[in-house]
Amino acid sequence: MGSHLRVGEVLRSAQNRDPSVPVIDGYRNIHHVTASSTLAQIQLSKGINPVAKVRAPGGRRRPAVLIRSSPWKAGTAETPWHDVFDLDNGHVRYFGDHRVDHTVPIGSTQGNAVLLEAFAEHQAPAPEQRALAVPLLLFAAVTRNKTPKGYVEFCGVAVIEHVEQIEQKTKGRPFPNYRYDLAVLDLEEEDDQVDWAWIEARGNPSLSASDALGLAPRAWRQWVKHGRPALPDIRRQTVRSEGVPAPRSHSAKGGHESPGLFPAPRWPGSAGTAPVGPAEQQELTASELVDRLRNLKVHRQNGRPSRHKPLSLLWGISRIAAGKPRLAPWREFRDEVGGLLAEFGLTESSVTPEYPFWRLKTSQLWHVEGLPPDSSAEPSPATLDRFNPEAGLTEQAAYLLDDPFVRSQAIAVLRETYLVDVDHHALMNRLGLAGYESASGVPDGTEEQEREPGPTSRRTVTLSRIVRDAELTTMVKRLHGDRCQVCGLRLSTRFSTYSEAAHIRGLGRPHNGPDKLSNLLVLCPNHHVQFDALAIYIDTDDTVRMTTDGTPIGQLRRHPAHQINEAHLRYHRALCGRDHK
Repeated sequence: MGSHLRVGEVLRSAQNRDPSVPVIDGYRNIHHVTASSTLAQIQLSKGINPVAKVRAPGGRRRPAVLIRSSPWKAGTAETPWHDVFDLDNGHVRYFGDHRVDHTVPIGSTQGNAVLLEAFAEHQAPAPEQRALAVPLLLFAAVTRNKTPKGYVEFCGVAVIEHVEQIEQKTKGRPFPNYRYDLAVLDLEEEDDQVDWAWIEARGNPSLSASDALGLAPRAWRQWVKHGRPALPDIRRQTVRSEGVPAPRSHSAKGGHESPGLFPAPRWPGSAGTAPVGPAEQQELTASELVDRLRNLKVHRQNGRPSRHKPLSLLWGISRIAAGKPRLAPWREFRDEVGGLLAEFGLTESSVTPEYPFWRLKTSQLWHVEGLPPDSSAEPSPATLDRFNPEAGLTEQAAYLLDDPFVRSQAIAVLRETYLVDVDHHALMNRLGLAGYESASGVPDGTEEQEREPGPTSRRTVTLSRIVRDAELTTMVKRLHGDRCQVCGLRLSTRFSTYSEAAHIRGLGRPHNGPDKLSNLLVLCPNHHVQFDALAIYIDTDDTVRMTTDGTPIGQLRRHPAHQINEAHLRYHRALCGRDHK
């Protein structure tokens, strides 16, 4: 029927499911929005609601799976888990439908079976296979008209990144379940809308998968084409000023209460608050992670913060960036972190890797396992050598830091808070994090060959350079008349004028930004250098500020024909450690 689902819109999901009524109680009727002559009527009565498969050209496919989360049921016998919707960073953590009273195998409950099948499709290696993969449509139950039933907020489209079998408990009774980590896709080019005609086309047995794909959001098409490597660029990331709430339904009326899409966890036997206990048992947000990094308990010597904990955390982050296991045995930690402390620690500090190995637990971001159960006191180096326990970032911290944006923010905060006077270029190279100290990153494929003889020592270097689109550069400079978007300066040359096109999210590693108009700024040489060196950043209100103290130096000038992707500006702020969301 040509209807759209808009991210943030609240829809009425009435029990009578009458598709002929467009609006109920002031909200669009979801059964009217999704009414179709092709598909059976959708269901939202459960958490995991699959639409029936169709046999179509190219193979059987499922039009969609509708996922619904009800935050007020979390911690109950019916739903003894807590889903997390971190839409600002494009992450959703969702739990399967196995419960303590189920006697069937864990993967055979309807919901888990559907999502495990979807995960296999989302991991398919070929684009033609991914074209058949089912999209997940996310909804969160919200309270409207003083009732927690019958209203859902549309939260977007997602694919499954990771699945893990876990153990949960209800009233002390353990049971297995699956936990799904979802990547929520960016719908910016569709004005945060999904055309229901796409889902109808996927359910039309006469249309091929490629025919249906033409109606899909751009991010979905990019994912089908490139698979998992495309996720950092197509993941949803919103940008708002501090204190401004997420966008809600255009038809929502003021005064309606809502639990929000990232509510506090509810636990078995609680009244809505998390229990006192290890922080790693509670859900962690990206902003909380960054706050904990900024407020580490560190020893100070001569007024300077000790570098033991920050260097150890950077080492742990480097393992996540390299795809290594988050936990490492003590002997490996001792050798690698001990080397970092010897090279980059304070000159007056001892090289004692056993100190951060154990005491980083106070950060609530660090986990140690493998010591005897009665080891409550700080272990000695001899005890660590004997048992060789493992330590590293907690599971939740590692999950968040797997996102390039969160990782950039975390690295920036550690560097500026505790490591101001170290050689950052040397440190980042030593950790395998080269590129994080600049907005441009580093090019791929630098390779040295043998030295050439001669009075001056030389060497041959093979360098693989990123190919930039010269036409884009010319176009964006012409749009702005060669005037810097920060200060308005236009440099005169003998025959013309001069400006520079700067990529907001660098093309080099580890940023891997796109060479697109939406990722470019026109700057004078001075502000280009400062922007690239992370000395200045662009705040959420377009104020250009000094990174050191937030001093405003100008206002970003916009052009209606030059639409800048706000996610790229936010990524640059993260590199500067200045994403105050």
